[in-house]
Amino acid sequence: MATPAYSVVSPAVPEWLNKGDNAWQMTAATLVGIQSMPGLVILYASIVKKKWAVNSAFMALYAFAAVLICWVLLCFRMAFGDELLPFWGKGAPALGQKYLVHQAKVPESHHRREDGTYSTIMPLYPMASLVYFQFTFAAITMILLGGSVLGRMNIKAWMAFVPLWLVFCYTVGAFSLWGGGFLYHWGAIDYSGGYVIHLSSGISGFTAAYWVGPRLKSDRERFPPNNVLLMLAGAGLLWMGWSGFNGGAPYAANVDASIAVINTNISAATSLLVWTSLDVVYFGKPSVIGAVQGMMTGLACITPGAGLVQSWAAIVMGMLSGSIPWVSMMILHKKSTLLQKVDDTLGVFHTHAVAGLLGGLLTGLLAEPDLCALILPHPNTRGAFYGGNGGVQFLKQLAAAMFVIGWNIVSTTLICLGIRFFIPLRMPDEQLMIGDDAVHGEEAYALWGDGEKYDPTKHGWHASLNSQSTVPSPYNNGARGVTINL
Repeated sequence: MATPAYSVVSPAVPEWLNKGDNAWQMTAATLVGIQSMPGLVILYASIVKKKWAVNSAFMALYAFAAVLICWVLLCFRMAFGDELLPFWGKGAPALGQKYLVHQAKVPESHHRREDGTYSTIMPLYPMASLVYFQFTFAAITMILLGGSVLGRMNIKAWMAFVPLWLVFCYTVGAFSLWGGGFLYHWGAIDYSGGYVIHLSSGISGFTAAYWVGPRLKSDRERFPPNNVLLMLAGAGLLWMGWSGFNGGAPYAANVDASIAVINTNISAATSLLVWTSLDVVYFGKPSVIGAVQGMMTGLACITPGAGLVQSWAAIVMGMLSGSIPWVSMMILHKKSTLLQKVDDTLGVFHTHAVAGLLGGLLTGLLAEPDLCALILPHPNTRGAFYGGNGGVQFLKQLAAAMFVIGWNIVSTTLICLGIRFFIPLRMPDEQLMIGDDAVHGEEAYALWGDGEKYDPTKHGWHASLNSQSTVPSPYNNGARGVTINL
């Protein structure tokens, strides 16, 4: 017998609505949103040189807002709507009242099992909750990609790049693996975005970095974070928000969500410790930036299998994600001509592409049959470690990764070349020398430092004591800070 809390008491509480699932899904969506806003905004603003703090934060802020509008106008239904092509959905707005208040459904997920029964993804909450939850995934993917081109990409080119990449790149991966596309029905596994989010952002970021070109030589040689403590605050928001990232993937407040949350945190902690240990052994001291990178690789690696592997396997994945990307970043990077040539500012290729690919392949090895049966539409899905058809699953994981990598390289290249025809992808050197003041007419801190031109009448010791003056910007007449000559 239904309790009063779940009985139909008003038109706002239809029979299909599960209040617990809906509450958790909106909470999970908010947690993922906080990863980007303010999580990655803070992280990006603090991990770069002071002269790029405002620009880096604004790139993330702009992407978050632009993705939301594009998502509801067109892209949600390209990723989770009716099929246009085996890898792409039909674009349409997700704004109508009748569409948003009805029970959520991914129409192309209708799948015929081997026993003759059918399954369709139909969460027990309204479509509005699903639209917003999946938006936060699209937004963080775009912002992660942006980490590869910080410190030199023309902000106007970035403003054009965001909607184009969302339409022509992200929606393809999302539909293929999550929205009922050919990889979904084939049985490739991506629990919560190891391929759709991390592999895509890492490969596309690396490709975009190639076409945009490098930072100034002085910036590449010395690019210290301007605020390590604030960087840790952003990283902390990212880590804690990942419980919503992977815990919201089952579309319900169920047993599998709990498994995903504990595995996510186990992998992140293990990876951080392994990365830090390698830093101590190799460099003689622990690095705070390295710890954040280790945390990131652990989170990215567990994502494709968070609710599908046992917790001991999460430790294994954390150990590998704290070591293999470390080797690719610290050792292989220095020996590879291509990796040296491409200026991937925050090393997104290593922390997301390598870690996401590693996680997807490990899922093909370690996916536990009983956990797979809790959520996946294909019966008897398992990793190669568990025998049976597990070897075939590993090959499916490898093939899905190749598709995602190929599509991201080609589409990102075409987008960058198309934008370059109208807008320069890279800022001119004179702007790169100055930074935020040249690009935005604003600065992160009201202190004289790198990027500003030295003016002895303002900054010299001979200047009059206790005087205040406004420093004009040659690029912008906007709001300015006050320089106090002491």
